[in-house]
Formats: sequence, structure tokens, C-alpha cells
Amino acid sequence: MQTQNAYYTRTAQWLHWIMAVIFIAAWLVGFYSGNFLSYDVDGSFKGIVITFHKNIATVILFLVVIRLFWRYTHPAPKLPDSMSPMMKTLAHLGHLALYVMLLALPITGCLFSWSAGHPAPVLYLFEIPRLVQENDDILMIVKPLHIYLSWAVGLLIVGHIAAALKHHFIDKDNILRSMLRQKD
Repeated sequence: MQTQNAYYTRTAQWLHWIMAVIFIAAWLVGFYSGNFLSYDVDGSFKGIVITFHKNIATVILFLVVIRLFWRYTHPAPKLPDSMSPMMKTLAHLGHLALYVMLLALPITGCLFSWSAGHPAPVLYLFEIPRLVQENDDILMIVKPLHIYLSWAVGLLIVGHIAAALKHHFIDKDNILRSMLRQKD
């Protein structure tokens, strides 16, 4: 067993920040296309924006699997002793919720796309094989589910950022630094 480090590995750090950028970009593009564009008014532009959203959002599925494997084989740094047991439990539950949501959101997005009769492309390179055909009954379930999950994971991300900033500026502990750099 490896000894516990005070910092995440470089690989874990890169995976974290790449996923953060991709997720935030996909979320913002999805929010923009869902709330400010209309096929009636914006025509094919909305289709282009949604296609871009899908191409970057589907990458999360692959990255979260890699990240879970990496996390399993490279334990996370120990939380500070100054954190109460309840706060440590909440931190672990928050991370678990993020992982679950980062899987659930792109999965419901793929189901949304497939059930509406569209592909689930990945980085404009290939499509994830369809697991369902066009189906209005499934669409009626997964479309609102995908939208509600996007808001829930958006709130989780905001909470995650707020907690990291609290640890850095108020608690002045190593939590944020452990994801930013290695020990000097």
C-alpha cells in the first residue's frame, strides 16, 4: 500500500482541472442553448451549439471512469485533523455525489439525444453506440431528468468551489493547494 501524501498526484490534478474546464464549458453551452436559442428563431445555429455541447460533454463519461480508476489506485490525501468528523463525512459524501452526478448527467444526455433520434458524438471523432432508438416515452422522462440533474450538479460544483475557497482563505489549510501543486 502506498503511503498517504498531502497532495494529489499530478495525474489526479490534471484530470480534475481538465474535467472542471470541460464540465463548466459543457454546462454553460447547454444552459445557453436551452435558454437563449430556439429552432424557430435561430435555425441551424442552435443545432450547431447543441452538437458542440454533446461533443464535449460526452468526454466526461470517459474521463470520470479514468479518474475513478486513478483514485482507486492512488488514494486521496488525508483530510486535515482540524476538520470535524461530521465535516469529513460531508466532504466524502459531497465527492461521492459529484462522481455519481458526473456519470448520471452525460448518461441522461446520451439517452436524451438517442431517444430524440440523434447521435451522442464524442469530440467530433466518433459516436457512442445507440442503446435506445428514437422513443417519445423515454424522451419524456430523460429530457426533464437531464435538465434537473444539470441544475443539481451545477449547485454541487458551486458548493465544491465555495468549500475549496473556504478552506484556503478562512481555514488556511492545505485542501486547495493539494489539488494545485506538489509539495515544494
